[in-house]
Amino acid sequence: MFWVRIDNRLVHGQVIESWLPFTDARYMVVANDELAQDELRQQIMSIAIPLGIDFSFVKVAEVQTYLDSRRLMERDVLVLFASCPDARRAFEAGLDFRKLNLGNLHYGPGKRQVCQHIALSKEDETCLDFLRGKGVNLDYRCIPSDPVDLPG
Repeated sequence: MFWVRIDNRLVHGQVIESWLPFTDARYMVVANDELAQDELRQQIMSIAIPLGIDFSFVKVAEVQTYLDSRRLMERDVLVLFASCPDARRAFEAGLDFRKLNLGNLHYGPGKRQVCQHIALSKEDETCLDFLRGKGVNLDYRCIPSDPVDLPG
């Protein structure tokens, strides 16, 4: 399963324990501009990734090129973004995905809490409206066993 998720914590327990098994992903691509240039943080995050899972840290604009170069588009891959603008940028740069899982987007100033695990800024909402307008289905699940739609 090719699965794209937004989670501002990127690699953490829910991703490792729930989403990797759910997606059967053997590859994890963490798309984040800051992390792609920070080897120390990459090493720290990679400690949590199980053996047998290939992983890479790439810049957001380079996700599609990376996936193409490794012939991963038809494979079981989990792509992680930290924010809605990053997911939009990757989509605009050519990453073709039809479903986007919104996992954890923490509350902060100027954000509106839309469900227990998702708080959106105006920019986030604009990005999600853009993606929805391009035919991307939004999936608001923190973990795979959660309901897909937003509560009430």
